[in-house]
Amino acid sequence: MGFDGIKAVIFDLDNTLIDTTGAGNKAILQVKSLLRAKFHCPDDHINAICEKFQEKLLTESFRSTALNTDDARILHWDTAIREVTGDETNGPLSTECYFLWKSTRMQYFSFSDDVQNMLTELRKSFKLLLLTNGAPQVQREKVEICCCQTYFDAVVLAGEHTEEKPAPSIFHHCCNILGVEPQVCVMVGDSLDTDILGGLNAGLKATIWINNSGRALTEGSPLPHYTVSSVLEVPQVLKNIKKEGICKN
Repeated sequence: MGFDGIKAVIFDLDNTLIDTTGAGNKAILQVKSLLRAKFHCPDDHINAICEKFQEKLLTESFRSTALNTDDARILHWDTAIREVTGDETNGPLSTECYFLWKSTRMQYFSFSDDVQNMLTELRKSFKLLLLTNGAPQVQREKVEICCCQTYFDAVVLAGEHTEEKPAPSIFHHCCNILGVEPQVCVMVGDSLDTDILGGLNAGLKATIWINNSGRALTEGSPLPHYTVSSVLEVPQVLKNIKKEGICKN
């Protein structure tokens, strides 16, 4: 199994195998239409509400709260609406906004035919594992919608563990599940700060950065071994990786 010293490949999920950002943008557009119909207020207020909600998503943590994900995110919408409009009685609307946002977003979570074919072919040569950060409830729903168990030997929700990416421990845990050493494993993901940094710190053979937005590396950023614009380029990169693991960005 494998070649050129590679036995396993670990994939990130969001914005690597599925377009989470694009799905979120489509969901926000639907909520804006709802707010416009319910509020009849200026677009700048609607935009501000949605921006505040998205900001709260980026800073949320479920390790220190008893709220489940749905309740926490309904509260995000409630707080965002209240901060912009001063309306203290928007509970039903906040709930409606949340479930519209969630259901719309989920509609766009699926592996494309090309991604399915790629994973199916890679699994003939490598052990594959899906490693994703985030709220376990949310990530589990994504995993089920995408039928990830069909394409991977194992799925690890880092939020269910003591440490998430980029902690080396979660990568070593994944290697243990697959029965391989870090030195024969490759990490594929879109985040320099979690996927790439974690793979480097864990001593994996190589890291592949999915840079689908054409971002430039900034000073001090983790340096991936390889950079591609699409996850569909990963099979060719795996073929090109030499035993020395020399990087070619």
